[in-house]
Amino acid sequence: MSSVPRAREPAPAASDLRVTEIFLSLQGESRTAGWPTVFVRLTGCPLRCRYCDTAYAFRGGRRMAREAIVQAVRDYGVSRVTVTGGEPLAQRGCLGLLAALCDAGHEVSLETSGALDIGGVDPRVVRVLDLKTPGSGECARNRYENLDLLAPRDQVKFVCCDRADYEWARERIARHALTGRCEVLLSPSHGVLEPGRLADWILEDRLAVRLQIQLHKYLWGDVPGR
Repeated sequence: MSSVPRAREPAPAASDLRVTEIFLSLQGESRTAGWPTVFVRLTGCPLRCRYCDTAYAFRGGRRMAREAIVQAVRDYGVSRVTVTGGEPLAQRGCLGLLAALCDAGHEVSLETSGALDIGGVDPRVVRVLDLKTPGSGECARNRYENLDLLAPRDQVKFVCCDRADYEWARERIARHALTGRCEVLLSPSHGVLEPGRLADWILEDRLAVRLQIQLHKYLWGDVPGR
């Protein structure tokens, strides 16, 4: 009795990506906080920050073609899109996805840890670079060469867990003249540092930075897809 050969699953294309979720929400951080935004959360991250709130994106996900991702974003009918993770640049197809989203007419931002090279990112993309503080446990992974690549439309973010993190961030801002390069954002680690304390430190030092909180967590709590 002959057996019927099983169909082979197509080999992944170089442009395919592994995606944890695609969803519509309000931007909770950065310069565009409060705007309706589509989020494309890619799977995988080489870092393990102590305060990470998206550990569910470390593994799993589903393989999607670049064109399918762009179409899924288009179907939501809003102009702004953020590619995030995990660490989106850990996937080789991320650069092509960013360019394709720009080509489709979207206003695109990239949320990246700053541990990987941002030099190949399409210049139309706003890069939001998260420089890791000591409290993250991943401070040694910072790629400081990225700071020289930042443009005025980009942003640098520091997540502070305590006073020591704030002072570390303040020193790095001065050392690298970051406020002269781009917008600088300071965030309290949610549930760890009270936002008012961070605000007081910024005001005491007259620091030329923007305080931001994670708006989506105050609206809906710490849940996936919001």
